[in-house]
Amino acid sequence: MIDFSLTDEQKQLQALARDFAKNEIMPIASEYDQKEELPWQVVEAAHEVGLLNTSVPEHAGGLGLGMIDEVLIAEELAYGCMGIYTVLMASELGITPIVVGGSQEQQKRFLSPLLEKPSLAAFALSEPNNGSDAAAMHTTAVLDGDTWVINGSKMWISNGGVAEITVVFATTERGGGHRATVAVVVPKDAPGQSYNKIRHKMGQRASLTSELVFENVRVPKENILGGVGDGFKIAMKTLDKTRIPVAAGSVGIARRALEESIKYAKERQAFGKPISDFQAIQFKLAEMAMGIETGRLMSLRAAWLVDQGLPHGTESAIAKAYCSEMAFNAANEAIQVHGGYGYVGEYPVEKLLRDVKLNQIYEGTNEIQRVVIARALLR
Repeated sequence: MIDFSLTDEQKQLQALARDFAKNEIMPIASEYDQKEELPWQVVEAAHEVGLLNTSVPEHAGGLGLGMIDEVLIAEELAYGCMGIYTVLMASELGITPIVVGGSQEQQKRFLSPLLEKPSLAAFALSEPNNGSDAAAMHTTAVLDGDTWVINGSKMWISNGGVAEITVVFATTERGGGHRATVAVVVPKDAPGQSYNKIRHKMGQRASLTSELVFENVRVPKENILGGVGDGFKIAMKTLDKTRIPVAAGSVGIARRALEESIKYAKERQAFGKPISDFQAIQFKLAEMAMGIETGRLMSLRAAWLVDQGLPHGTESAIAKAYCSEMAFNAANEAIQVHGGYGYVGEYPVEKLLRDVKLNQIYEGTNEIQRVVIARALLR
């Protein structure tokens, strides 16, 4: 049986996220985009209403929401601002390796404190020169007695430097490939850490993106998730899940692009009538709607597989690549519908295009998604 209806609880969660976007995110989205600052008051408000760190398991004191729940939240919050949503989404990204690769004791030890106050987590995989080549890391983690000693740097880390905990992926031996990879949880107060904020981003400026530097950072050996050689596997399992909220966030951006375009097309007059009367505009709106509906279904399909405990790597790759490209096209067409006004900040559509471009890049570029899909086809 296929049932596309939401439960009453899911409808309430969706409404909560929609109201949150309308009241807490949209009024300040443009301001923080221009300031290039993380709006901490949104993190505080999300914590207060239960929209922060929602994937923390119940045994660790959290809500333990499923992936479908996360998808519903993602679309609504990204509708308000993808950059601000990335702050919350990146915290879920930092939590996920601990959920998929940590013991229950570790989950409780690392994740329960995140629920006590407004707190963020982070995921540190990418480096300045290795990009998506996760097995070619230069950051090292060497076991010295009862502690891991971490040295190196990470690049493009969302929430980097402000997160209470960061899951750092490293190698025990440079050139050791997959078998030498480790995932280590590093608390914010561990000495030897520093971060440099990355400025002048094209979009998603309300999220903090940083370079992280580790100089002889020591953490207990108990902070390793799994064992030596498990780091790569944990990273890939994490990304297979967390690409799905990126897809759903892209759907939210596309929906915003469509609704802004409909509103403007009904108001804008040309040749004595609203431009919404012209077939050229109608076709653009129809294409946006087609993309939104198909993208949403693919996101929900991938999320359903996660919640059922079924393989989902290919579906998450399809959802992430399709939805981010669909949303980029929708934002681009929204600018075209708005004409010259779409090219300036007076209307929100230029920001949608700047923001959604990153969705095609982070958590694995869309070229990498195509590699994942093709390998599954040819396996």
